[in-house]
Amino acid sequence: MNRSGHADLPLHYGTVPPWLAQRMATLGRAITEAVVMEYGKSVMIQRLSDPLWFQSLGAVMGMDWHSSGITTSVVGALKRAINPISRELGIYVCGGRGKHSRNTPDELIKVAEKTGLDGEKLVRSSKLSAKVDNTAIQDGFSIYLHSFFVTDAGEWAVVQQGMNDATGYARRYHWHSQAFQDFLNEPHTSVVGQNQGSILNLTAEAATATKAGIMNLTEEKPAAIMKEAQRFVMMPAHHDVKAKDVDLKRLGSVLALAHNTDITQFEELLLLYGVGPRTLQSLTLVSEVIHGTPSRFTDPARFSFAHGGKDGHPFPVPLKTYDDTLSILRTALDKAKIGHTDKSKAIKSLSTIAQRLEKEFVPNANFEQVVAKERAESHKYGGMTVFGPAKKPKTKPKAQLSLF
Repeated sequence: MNRSGHADLPLHYGTVPPWLAQRMATLGRAITEAVVMEYGKSVMIQRLSDPLWFQSLGAVMGMDWHSSGITTSVVGALKRAINPISRELGIYVCGGRGKHSRNTPDELIKVAEKTGLDGEKLVRSSKLSAKVDNTAIQDGFSIYLHSFFVTDAGEWAVVQQGMNDATGYARRYHWHSQAFQDFLNEPHTSVVGQNQGSILNLTAEAATATKAGIMNLTEEKPAAIMKEAQRFVMMPAHHDVKAKDVDLKRLGSVLALAHNTDITQFEELLLLYGVGPRTLQSLTLVSEVIHGTPSRFTDPARFSFAHGGKDGHPFPVPLKTYDDTLSILRTALDKAKIGHTDKSKAIKSLSTIAQRLEKEFVPNANFEQVVAKERAESHKYGGMTVFGPAKKPKTKPKAQLSLF
């Protein structure tokens, strides 16, 4: 068993507005279909078990890039999007938050009846992964969300989240079923988070004697020190996106490709000729979520430059651009299903070309101006936040600079 990662996130309250929830589900479906079509369902499960990729997916969907709300909203969006086409994709989503979490066993049994999988084994895996994170590892976070993604071949990922009311943070845990050995013997590739001192970790090899002592009731009170994080993902408390949160070299190359490069010079992008610069910017970041390698997701905040955030950080969600992106992706996927893959290849090329530009790209110090430009122009693209539509600036903004 590989516990593939973990992320600490500031607690955020409130609900996702319907205008965003619907689009998140549509984009989630398109991204899932694209990944499965290009790389297979096993790769999709593996990506879901990566906390940085999951965070980047939430950001590109228009959720607040660093908050705990990404977990609930992305899981909900994927469940609504994937389950209606589960037979086609070979992926099923069970569980969720609160009462939906408690329904996971029943939902897994139904999946087993449809696929011929061992339902009792799936239920056991679901319960044990929750027990390990909630009981065997006592780090101050109580699980309140548990989701189980499983393929018709039996490979699965768990994404679950715990809450610590005292610190104001939620902690997300990711599991992947590959290389399964033993839930209670070093099941984690890493157990990471903010160092809060001594915790109880009964899955550690060093806790073998402690476990034996508990069973025999002869040892003293167990106390095992959690290993220092091997993979540490801690989202900052600040809500806005700052330059330090983003790899400016990567973001700058995306903006340069979209806004300052004649795409007709790239033969593989000719089918995207006529797509506006703002939509091209979003498509490039979505392309990277679909096709990028794990090392490309160390700065999830960068992906908020695709469709902004519902609270207006780094800028309002550009609904017109969002819908254009969805339309282009949907058309590419539908054509690929009947053998016409040119448009899908063009979308894939966006991420590879941006990476080529990145090699020689040198960012400047104009990040704040770039964000200001997005906000000033937001009304042109149907900008929307939970507070309402973006408004046209009362005064003409000063000439804006770019990262390139």
